[in-house]
Amino acid sequence: MTKKQRAVLAVEALKTLYPDAVCSLNADNPLQLLIATRLSAQCTDARVNMVTPALFARFPTLEDFAAATPDEVGEYIRSCGLYKTKAKDIVAACVMLRDVYGGVMPDTVEELTKLPGIGRKTANLMCGDVFGKPAVVADTHCIRITGRLGLTDGSKDPYKVEMQLRKVLPPKESNNFCHRIVHFGRDICTARSPKCGECPLAEFCKSAIV
Repeated sequence: MTKKQRAVLAVEALKTLYPDAVCSLNADNPLQLLIATRLSAQCTDARVNMVTPALFARFPTLEDFAAATPDEVGEYIRSCGLYKTKAKDIVAACVMLRDVYGGVMPDTVEELTKLPGIGRKTANLMCGDVFGKPAVVADTHCIRITGRLGLTDGSKDPYKVEMQLRKVLPPKESNNFCHRIVHFGRDICTARSPKCGECPLAEFCKSAIV
């Protein structure tokens, strides 16, 4: 079985398991999604979703964030970890969006990663969810599970994993696949004790213990 064939099987199995492929971060617009994803670094999505309602109520627009100080933003995101760095990045990114991009969100990975604090993971999520482009969000769940499945060579490097998955995933399915694999990683293919005995992907998974 080739990696592409295994990828198609994984895509279809996860579609059946999670028909609704949705991002687990709550956001009402592209700017909120950008900020929530930045906050999710080394922090759970559940924690981010607890923090962002008050944050977005206090700073409802790009102009509000751009006019804020990192200390002001930091007060709302203390529980997210590395909050001082994240607050600084959020304000700087919003200033750049306002002053360099005229308030228009860039729609490519290359442009998005020019924003302070924005890496390929966030940029890919934006391209996929906001602009409907083929995207691969190589987060910890994606890296772990695609390595176990045999879709990648087991690399832990997010960029290498992204490039390997772009070669085997159907482009139209890649973004939703990454959303589904997050839920799958929390429910079944967990980091420490994967539930291989009840996994619908076990029959073609290279690492399944059944």
